[in-house]
Amino acid sequence: MMGKDVEEVSASLVREYLSRKGLKKTIACMDEELPRTNSSINNRSDLRRILHLEGLYKKNKAEEHPLKSMLEIIVKDRMSEGGKPKGCRHGDNQAHPLEQTISSSSMDMTGNVKREEDCMENLLGDSPRYLFIYKNPVDSSLTFGAGPGEAIFDRVKKCSDMISVLSCLIQALKEIIFGSPMACFTEEWKQQNFTFSDTPGLKYGIVQKKGGPCGVLAAVQACAIQKLLFEESSNDSLDERLEVSNILRTKCLSRALADILWRAGNMKRATVAINTGRSLFTPIGRYKSDGILEMITYVTMETLDDLTSVLEQHIRQFESGPFGCILLTVSAILSRTIATIQSDMDVPTSTLIGAHGYCTQELVNLLLCGQAVSNVFDDEMKLDSGNGNFTLLKGIKAHCNIGLLSLFEHYDICKVGSHLKTPKFPIWVVCSESHFSVLFCPSEDLATDHCREEEFDLYYYDGLANQQEPIRLTVCDHINASNMSYRWQNAVVSWNNTDPIL
Repeated sequence: MMGKDVEEVSASLVREYLSRKGLKKTIACMDEELPRTNSSINNRSDLRRILHLEGLYKKNKAEEHPLKSMLEIIVKDRMSEGGKPKGCRHGDNQAHPLEQTISSSSMDMTGNVKREEDCMENLLGDSPRYLFIYKNPVDSSLTFGAGPGEAIFDRVKKCSDMISVLSCLIQALKEIIFGSPMACFTEEWKQQNFTFSDTPGLKYGIVQKKGGPCGVLAAVQACAIQKLLFEESSNDSLDERLEVSNILRTKCLSRALADILWRAGNMKRATVAINTGRSLFTPIGRYKSDGILEMITYVTMETLDDLTSVLEQHIRQFESGPFGCILLTVSAILSRTIATIQSDMDVPTSTLIGAHGYCTQELVNLLLCGQAVSNVFDDEMKLDSGNGNFTLLKGIKAHCNIGLLSLFEHYDICKVGSHLKTPKFPIWVVCSESHFSVLFCPSEDLATDHCREEEFDLYYYDGLANQQEPIRLTVCDHINASNMSYRWQNAVVSWNNTDPIL
């Protein structure tokens, strides 16, 4: 076993011990200082096999009070034997799983792949599983996938080695994000994560550093508010609920991200992009590197609980680490799959990031509704193209947890459908020309019976506006020409001594 393999097995053994003991914060700290790689082992069966612990594991399981972790089993065995050497146990002849992974350890210094056949194998049999490559036995094409027949990277392409395949993936990611593999993330995107405000009364708010990724931030902000106000039950007053603790807001963030990715994966599977902190390979072909996608590894889960657990372990990467906003965007793309996103769009060559680094409506819809459709009206719309042909425009298929309001509707440029105007929770992402912000009501009754209240309060939050205090709007049953009038007809809005923004 090579020194690198020893390090990976040792780290995996420690993580298994921490997991068995429920030390989630300690695991998160370890993952921050020693990030997981494609060679990390997250499956206990594989770890037992590598360490030849099958016999000891069965013996421990038969004990009246079995030990929980493999590290404890090993320590007990060594203590009971007094450190005497044991004979080698070669109970199985399976290839070393660390040699089967697709990682930097599978490649030599020139980028050539070692043991290509072994690299086709799946590292993990249980969830969570690393994204891997499998080989089609018919035409020897290589495909990214979470399991045979379930490709995350749906473009099957013949490649001569792993570098080519990995290059194909990140080129496809850049094409769906920017429209070209030569484009790069702007500094605004690179620097943006999901850091919360420390301003009293606004500690629930995510701070936007510069313009650009506001659509992603507003969608995550809205989902985090949903968790905070309506899923973390509390009898506290509104002020007390919004003056959230650091622990609670981080918990709400991880669960919000889990909901976003689980929706994108059609409630069946989700993929999380994780920053390893080092480049895993050097891309080839027509591609401009920005030093981000080459450092990312991917973990795929098939249950919401596993997804939430992985996000909780790595939440620092999203909340305070570099590239947090990019990691979520890539995670949502791979959870939905590139091919499915292209089929969602009216025009398959559309992108998720547009001019000046702004989020397109497709990206906002992907995060809010789980589908990267191009429009905000309900269902679908057919346009007659002549000669018996028609163009199908795709909108929002069902009521979403979070809604959307648009200033463009006030300008008669678009029509927001009832699926977004009347969401399941009284929270809306607000599109004001090139910027996205959030509007919410602390009373869930507004979503279920919005006509009942003649007067109610809404709260507005803009992560880019450097707010110093909450902004409260009072909506009354009178005529008004603003964003809100398209959600509450015949309404007048009082900004309560705050300069109107919308």
